[in-house]
Amino acid sequence: MAVSKEKMHLGGLARRLVLDGLLTEEAARQHFDEALKHKTPFVTHLVEKKILDSQTIAIAASQEFGVPLFDISALDLEAIPSDLVTEKLIRKHHALPIFKRGNKLFVAVSDPTNLQALDEIKFHTRTSTEAILVEENKLLKVIDASMEASESSMADLMGGDLDLDNIDFEEGSDTPTEDNDADIDDAPVVRFVNKILLDAINKGASDIHFEPYEKIFRIRVRHDGILKEVASPPSSIANKLTSRIKVMSRMNISERRVPQDGRIKMSLSKKRAIDFRVNTCPTLYGEKIVLRILDPTSAQVGIEQLGFSEVQREQFMTAIKKPYGMILVTGPTGSGKTVTLYTALNILNDPDINISTAEDPVEITVSGINQVNVNVKTGLTFAEGLRAFLRQDPDIIMVGEIRDLETAEISVKAAQTGHLVLSTLHTNDAPQTLNRLSQMGIPPYNIASAVLLIMAQRLARKLCDSCKEEETLPKELLLKEGFSEEEAATVKTFKAVGCDLCVNGYKGRVGIFQVMPVSEEMQKIIIQGGSTKNLEDQSASEGVLTLRESGLDKIRTGVTSIEEINRITKD
Repeated sequence: MAVSKEKMHLGGLARRLVLDGLLTEEAARQHFDEALKHKTPFVTHLVEKKILDSQTIAIAASQEFGVPLFDISALDLEAIPSDLVTEKLIRKHHALPIFKRGNKLFVAVSDPTNLQALDEIKFHTRTSTEAILVEENKLLKVIDASMEASESSMADLMGGDLDLDNIDFEEGSDTPTEDNDADIDDAPVVRFVNKILLDAINKGASDIHFEPYEKIFRIRVRHDGILKEVASPPSSIANKLTSRIKVMSRMNISERRVPQDGRIKMSLSKKRAIDFRVNTCPTLYGEKIVLRILDPTSAQVGIEQLGFSEVQREQFMTAIKKPYGMILVTGPTGSGKTVTLYTALNILNDPDINISTAEDPVEITVSGINQVNVNVKTGLTFAEGLRAFLRQDPDIIMVGEIRDLETAEISVKAAQTGHLVLSTLHTNDAPQTLNRLSQMGIPPYNIASAVLLIMAQRLARKLCDSCKEEETLPKELLLKEGFSEEEAATVKTFKAVGCDLCVNGYKGRVGIFQVMPVSEEMQKIIIQGGSTKNLEDQSASEGVLTLRESGLDKIRTGVTSIEEINRITKD
């Protein structure tokens, strides 16, 4: 039967329903206009007004557009990646992403002609979209169940009676936020993120990791150097958590392809604020976010609490009191170098001394010290910061890290021309540091004349005084660990047990140090191009303890265990 020209003006699903005799042309036009007026999807309007049932409409759509009909009620809720788009967008269009393969996202819809829904989801997810036809009533039930599961999981994860809505945050980055996500201020998400940050601070954690995977989302916290999982929120809210943290850090939330850096400042009281250094990194299943917790009070511990032996403390204090020269602190990330340097700066921080620091970024703010944030994008490198310092009448300069030859050369020059320079390097022990500078291109005679003291350090977990127990170990094992024959027969060692006051038998951390003043004999070895082994032998002959030997001292005094020293030092 021929269709009139007027009827052909009806398009899409409405036309199919008329051609199949399920609706008159007049009724189709009327319902289509009403749906448009109330901003409701056409299929939703027909089902809600009980004009047609979901199954009838779905079968007609499948025949018209050649799209297979899928039973969405058989889909596992946990497999639905509903974190890819916001709940608002899902409910607006009655369109639910149900599966992702590569860069193609399959979206469940009851009206495959709803191109606006597919285009908006495509824009937000940066994927290509393909419609999967489902029945309207089943689709709405799955959407409701998926959203309820997310909210229920969030409520279970938060618990407690903390006032998580009224925490004062001062965002700390110059990067503008582009807000394309309507749910970044979703109250449960805000409270959950606040709780994670507060719990981490209260536990004395140093880092928080937000990690997306294919089917799970994991949150881990580093406490006393060890990562522990603290929460596993539903993957459906991963995008919301990520967006919330990026907004707090003043990052661009629409940019998910490149790493970004930001900063958060949390005010706990009028006198105490905690800074978070934030970094995002795109991974296979989303952006991993790591927050470094920067607590200014950590740099206010006295030098007595760092863990120096009496001799090491005296050597360190003697070096930082010198009017000029270079002091280097070495060790891996998270070994406490920054705290050690700021402990020294706090000791030296007097009104009659001009102290300037260049850091990437400034981790601990201290009144009375001129601190500069290195920003490579704007051209403010460590080298440029150092050049500026030297024109500002400095007494003491602290360089966050010596990374390249230019920074090393300016630092050495400053140390040779009447300034005390403190900095860090990433090397395994003190003797290796001198060779590292040489490899960077610093002439040996400049190294010998500039460097006063090199200190390698690690952080060891301290045994809990409430539950540690003495252990009896074979003499052969103690000898192998580095104790002498005499000590192996008399030394008392302790092991971790665990109680309500600690974490797996440990509570807090203490520094393990190798403090090596550069003596005249070492200077001769450096100038003559001696090897790291030559420097190691000379330092040993001068009584410098290795990291391992300093660790054994902590075992002798019952501060930590053999197991912990073995974890952080080599034999």
